[in-house]
Amino acid sequence: MNLFIRFFAGCSFLIYAVAAVSNVAMAQEAPTASPSPSLSPSPFLSPSPSPSPEKVTQQKICSFDAVESLLPPTPSSEQNNSPISYLAQQGFTEGSDGSWVCYVNDSKKEGRYYTLLKVQEVDGKLIASSFLDSGSLIEGQENRSLDLFMTLIGNHTKTSQGNRQSIRRYLESFISLVRSGKIQPSRRGYLFDQPSRSFVMYHPLGSGELKGTGITININSPYRLGANQFS
Repeated sequence: MNLFIRFFAGCSFLIYAVAAVSNVAMAQEAPTASPSPSLSPSPFLSPSPSPSPEKVTQQKICSFDAVESLLPPTPSSEQNNSPISYLAQQGFTEGSDGSWVCYVNDSKKEGRYYTLLKVQEVDGKLIASSFLDSGSLIEGQENRSLDLFMTLIGNHTKTSQGNRQSIRRYLESFISLVRSGKIQPSRRGYLFDQPSRSFVMYHPLGSGELKGTGITININSPYRLGANQFS
């Protein structure tokens, strides 16, 4: 693990997020982050101009439990003009603010469910978050968060397949360090793709019923946000 810490210290350019991340706990409320950092090129990842959409995994990203039956009907993706409406195929529900969210039951409190994953386009930026209730990842959250992040990176950045494999290992190590407590929540971000000005951050949640933290990727210059990537 010390090797991973030295890896992040030497290879990740540290950037500071300007805007705070708001917090949410219950259904129909969810956090977003809209930082505007000063980015520096990273020597770790070398982007390629050839885009290649990320494949949809056989298991839905959002398929933790039976929360779906408690929620309003989700509009059909064919009738939805959102450039990220393909997330409906992955079990996400569209929020009233245009975000796409994945809800999960709270195993500690009967009848309570909260936002576990959220994706939203904000001022031309694509932002995806995975929320840790009380600062802990639930079973299955680590892999599904990574699958969500890579789906968005594959569909909305000009990265090659080889580069995405490097990014996946980067984010996998980042999430692992978060889980083990080696990375503490802060307002700092780590650059992982210079052309799309994309970074990942592990941050505290400011207010609301969900007391915890969030892992967020911010794609500042997303690609192909004007069309559904899955047919």
